[in-house]
This record gives sequence, structure tokens and C-alpha cells, in this order.
Amino acid sequence: MAALGWLTPRRRSATARSVLAGEASAEAARKSSQETATPAEPQFPVIGDVEAAAFFDLDNTVMQGAALFHFGRGLYKRKFFETRDLARFAWQQAWFRLAGVEDPEHMQDARDSALSIVKGHRVAELESIGEEIYDEYMADRIWPGTRALAQAHLDAGQKVWLVTAAPVEIAQVIARRLGLTGALGTVAESVDGVYTGRLVGEPLHGPAKAEAVRALAAAEGLDLSRCAAYSDSHNDIPMLSLVGHPYAINPDAKLRRHAREQDWRLRDYRTGRKAAKVGIPAAAGVGAVAGGTAAAIALSRRRR
Repeated sequence: MAALGWLTPRRRSATARSVLAGEASAEAARKSSQETATPAEPQFPVIGDVEAAAFFDLDNTVMQGAALFHFGRGLYKRKFFETRDLARFAWQQAWFRLAGVEDPEHMQDARDSALSIVKGHRVAELESIGEEIYDEYMADRIWPGTRALAQAHLDAGQKVWLVTAAPVEIAQVIARRLGLTGALGTVAESVDGVYTGRLVGEPLHGPAKAEAVRALAAAEGLDLSRCAAYSDSHNDIPMLSLVGHPYAINPDAKLRRHAREQDWRLRDYRTGRKAAKVGIPAAAGVGAVAGGTAAAIALSRRRR
């Protein structure tokens, strides 16, 4: 019994020491992990940072497809132009995708064709029609993922702008419907509220987008190093490079490669099958444009 009495307190003492040792080891491990772990990424967007804003490209970034094409479908339905004009416009878009470069003469021809459609129409008329076309062709084509990114900036108290080569009237409709701050877009000249068929300057494309963002940031008192920009196209690298937080959204092959080289964030909201097509030759786009044109014509004929 004496031996048992001697062993019992020793067993209790060993247990207490084990608990103490375990607690000390756990605390040391916790402190060590805190010292060596990679610091957590700061919250973004930063709530209440009024010197920050977000700039979103429109086509294939916020919305599936091209806003101008969807708008064209709506105008064709309303007999603003004939089938041969739609076919010509589609071929111009197909040529651009096939060539993969912007030939100045060809781009000028494409712009003139688009402007001739609205020449002589009132700005207010196109704005009203734009509201209808948004409901018909665009509302169901907004990427939920990109919409959530924009909402995060709005929830943080920041302004969110669309920046697009599409006509500013279309861009403003879309921005308003999504609850965004506003839109920067290509401006068509008007006199007394009627389109003249000419542009004010050039289309808001490529480097022009960066200049528009720079000018807006100066007017709004924004710090571009704290701003974010989102786009799917390598043509928008100048705009993306302008801000401190660039995002490649549903990126084309060139932008994806550049984003990886620059360690930019990437988001892809397309299905796996669609995303896999990013790397195929641009010539494949001809079929897509032709198919969209045929669909628009067939849709219009069915509704007559």
C-alpha cells in the first residue's frame, strides 16, 4: 500500500506537468506560425476610401458579347436599317476579328457605317430605345461575378464607372440599370439634339480609355494607385496599367499572358468550354458573328 500511495501523487503530478507542457507547446507553435505566416491580404476594396474608384470595361467584362451588336439588333428590329446594312456591319466586325489588328482605314469605314445609321435621329429617341433594348437583349447577359465585384466597390462607398467604346448613350443606360455611378463612352456629335453622323474626337478605345480615366480621376480627386480597373481585352492594358489594382476578367489570350507576367488578378466567369476557346485562332470569330447576324435577321422576320 505504501508503494501505491507513493505512485498515486506521482501519477497526478505527471499529468499536471503534461498538461502544462502541452499548453506551452501549443502557445509556442501559435506564436511561431504568426511570425512566419504570409501576412493576410488587406481588405479590398477598402471601405470608406473615397479617393478610390473602380473602372469597368463593358463588352465581355460586365456583359456577354458586344453592347453595340445587341443595340444593332434592336435597331434592326425597329427598321432603322436594312438587312444588307446589317450584313455589311457584321462582315466588318468579322474582318476585324480575323485580322486581329486595327487597320485605320477599315476602322474608319466601320465607324462611318455605324454613324450613318443614327444620323438624323434625335438623341432622346435613341436613349428611349436604348432602355427597351437593354430589357430585350442585355439584361440577361450581365455576368453575375463581375456585377458582384462592382457591387463590392459600391458597398465600400466608392464610385463605379463603365468605360467603353460603345456609344455613351448605351453605356449610360447600362450603368443606370446596374446602379453604377456613370459611364464613359464614345460621343457622337449632335446639334440641337439631332445626330450629325460624326464623332466628337475618336472612339473611346485602347489608349483613349486610359486618357479618359486619367481625366476623370483628376476631376474627381481620385488617387489612381488606390483605384481598380477591370477588362477582358489586351487593348485595355493601358487602362489597367494606370491603376493600382488591375483585374483581368474573362481575359483574351494576350491579356491572360500579360496579367500572369505582371502578377495581376484574374477572374474567369465563363464556362470551361467557353474559356478554353480563348486560345483558338481569331478566325473562329467569323462564324460567331455570322451566326449572330443570321439570328438577328431571323428574329426580326419572325416578329414582323
